[in-house]
Amino acid sequence: MKVDYLIAGSGLSALVFAALMAKSGKKVLVLEAHEYPGGFGHTFELANKYKFNAQLHYVWDCGEGQTVNRILKKLTLDKEVTFERYKIDGFDHMRMPGYSLDIPSDNGELIKRLAVLFPDDTGNITKFILEIQKAREGLRSLTSPINPLKLIKNFNGAFCALSYLNSTLQDVFDKFKLPQAAQTLLALQWADFLLPPNQLSFYAWVILFTGYQQGAFYPTKHFEHVINSLVKVIEENEGKVFVNYEVTDFLVSNKTVNGVRAINKITHESHEFIAETVICNIDPKKAASMIGINKFSKSVQKQLNYDYSPSNFMTYCVVKDIDLRDYGFGHWNTFHSGHCDLNEAFYQMYENHNFSNPSFAITTPTLLTEHERDCPEDCQIIEFLTVANYDYFKKLQDSDKKAYRQKKQEIFDQILDVMEKNYIPNLRKHIIFQITGSPTTNERFCWCPQGNSYGSNLTPENMGIGRLSYKTSLNNFYFCNASSGYPGFAPTFWTGAMLYQRLANDWILSA
Repeated sequence: MKVDYLIAGSGLSALVFAALMAKSGKKVLVLEAHEYPGGFGHTFELANKYKFNAQLHYVWDCGEGQTVNRILKKLTLDKEVTFERYKIDGFDHMRMPGYSLDIPSDNGELIKRLAVLFPDDTGNITKFILEIQKAREGLRSLTSPINPLKLIKNFNGAFCALSYLNSTLQDVFDKFKLPQAAQTLLALQWADFLLPPNQLSFYAWVILFTGYQQGAFYPTKHFEHVINSLVKVIEENEGKVFVNYEVTDFLVSNKTVNGVRAINKITHESHEFIAETVICNIDPKKAASMIGINKFSKSVQKQLNYDYSPSNFMTYCVVKDIDLRDYGFGHWNTFHSGHCDLNEAFYQMYENHNFSNPSFAITTPTLLTEHERDCPEDCQIIEFLTVANYDYFKKLQDSDKKAYRQKKQEIFDQILDVMEKNYIPNLRKHIIFQITGSPTTNERFCWCPQGNSYGSNLTPENMGIGRLSYKTSLNNFYFCNASSGYPGFAPTFWTGAMLYQRLANDWILSA
């Protein structure tokens, strides 16, 4: 079977690329090793009645005229795939001992709320918030492909952004002398990065924080509908999506990738697939090791030398005989920390595997949309997420499966202790279903090396000049992945669309 575009992997960026190419009339084939398409965006069903998304919780850049909306319009999906906006007056609820802050979309209101909490530091806080906006505008003008006119018009913003090229979020907190508690409240959605302020790229934080301010969203029909809609476009335009097909080798000759060899995990038969162009949605480092790292140019080899992001611990719960709205949950996410210092909180959980005073995210998908149910009418879903160390869990799983299960239960119990003390008394008695996932669960079901959640680590070293791109130095072979673009729902939409634009010369997004 020979096609125009063979896509190895079915993560969001790959599905967006494949859907756009199929819609344009190209013959595409997507191969996915898992039984579900979507990568971290896939949805799984348990007990024949509860649906959970693997990793996505809320998204940004989905409003009218924004990136995701423009791509969906190109695919004529904008009326079918819609989104519910989180509460504008407080889309992120930050909670820690002695402090409570709901993050609003309006910066003026954000400054007012912080000024009430930290009256002696209002000046520095105001300067910090204004600097965030200036840096964000600068980053927009520096986004590839660079528009010279836009760059000249926003030279000051671009210069501001470039000045933070090697900065962590902590560096900028320190520059503006923000009090520790204010730092924690502003960075408490750290679980979206799985890095603490002293490791997290300032760029990464600015992009996400301001992105959510412009609109935090949840799909009207849940994430499963988004994935299924992209697959439907591919298949309706004579493309194919084969699940349970694991790519085992790339067919390479004379620095040209001609196709792949894949095994059908159901029949165990091996097949060769040939294509004019091969798009790699598999982790780039993993793909490069399969091909042979020495076949790539020295510059690409250097770009491939990235560290993986940390992984996470997830718990999916179904509750009954309780309405979570009565306990402060609704059209927003909640972030809790028992520590005032997120750097210390991260260290205790990630390095010491100590979750006795955890910092974690809480999301309630059944409260975010009323149009579709992901569980029976008399139930609601609540989920918890925090960081976890892959090496630690991998060693436990390999050496002592009982200890591995006990550690997962221990973390869950410690989170529930916090929940019952601070949010929902007697929460345990309302839980009728629960399942936990560790970094090794990520590796097994999402095919991410070392259970990583975001591909390359979101540190300054990986977020600036020299970051891996779609270019591979091999002929007819391109990367299309979170590590060659950027991680997250909207950024992977952007990554897939940008590669389509470059190869099809059909511009959807601004040049």
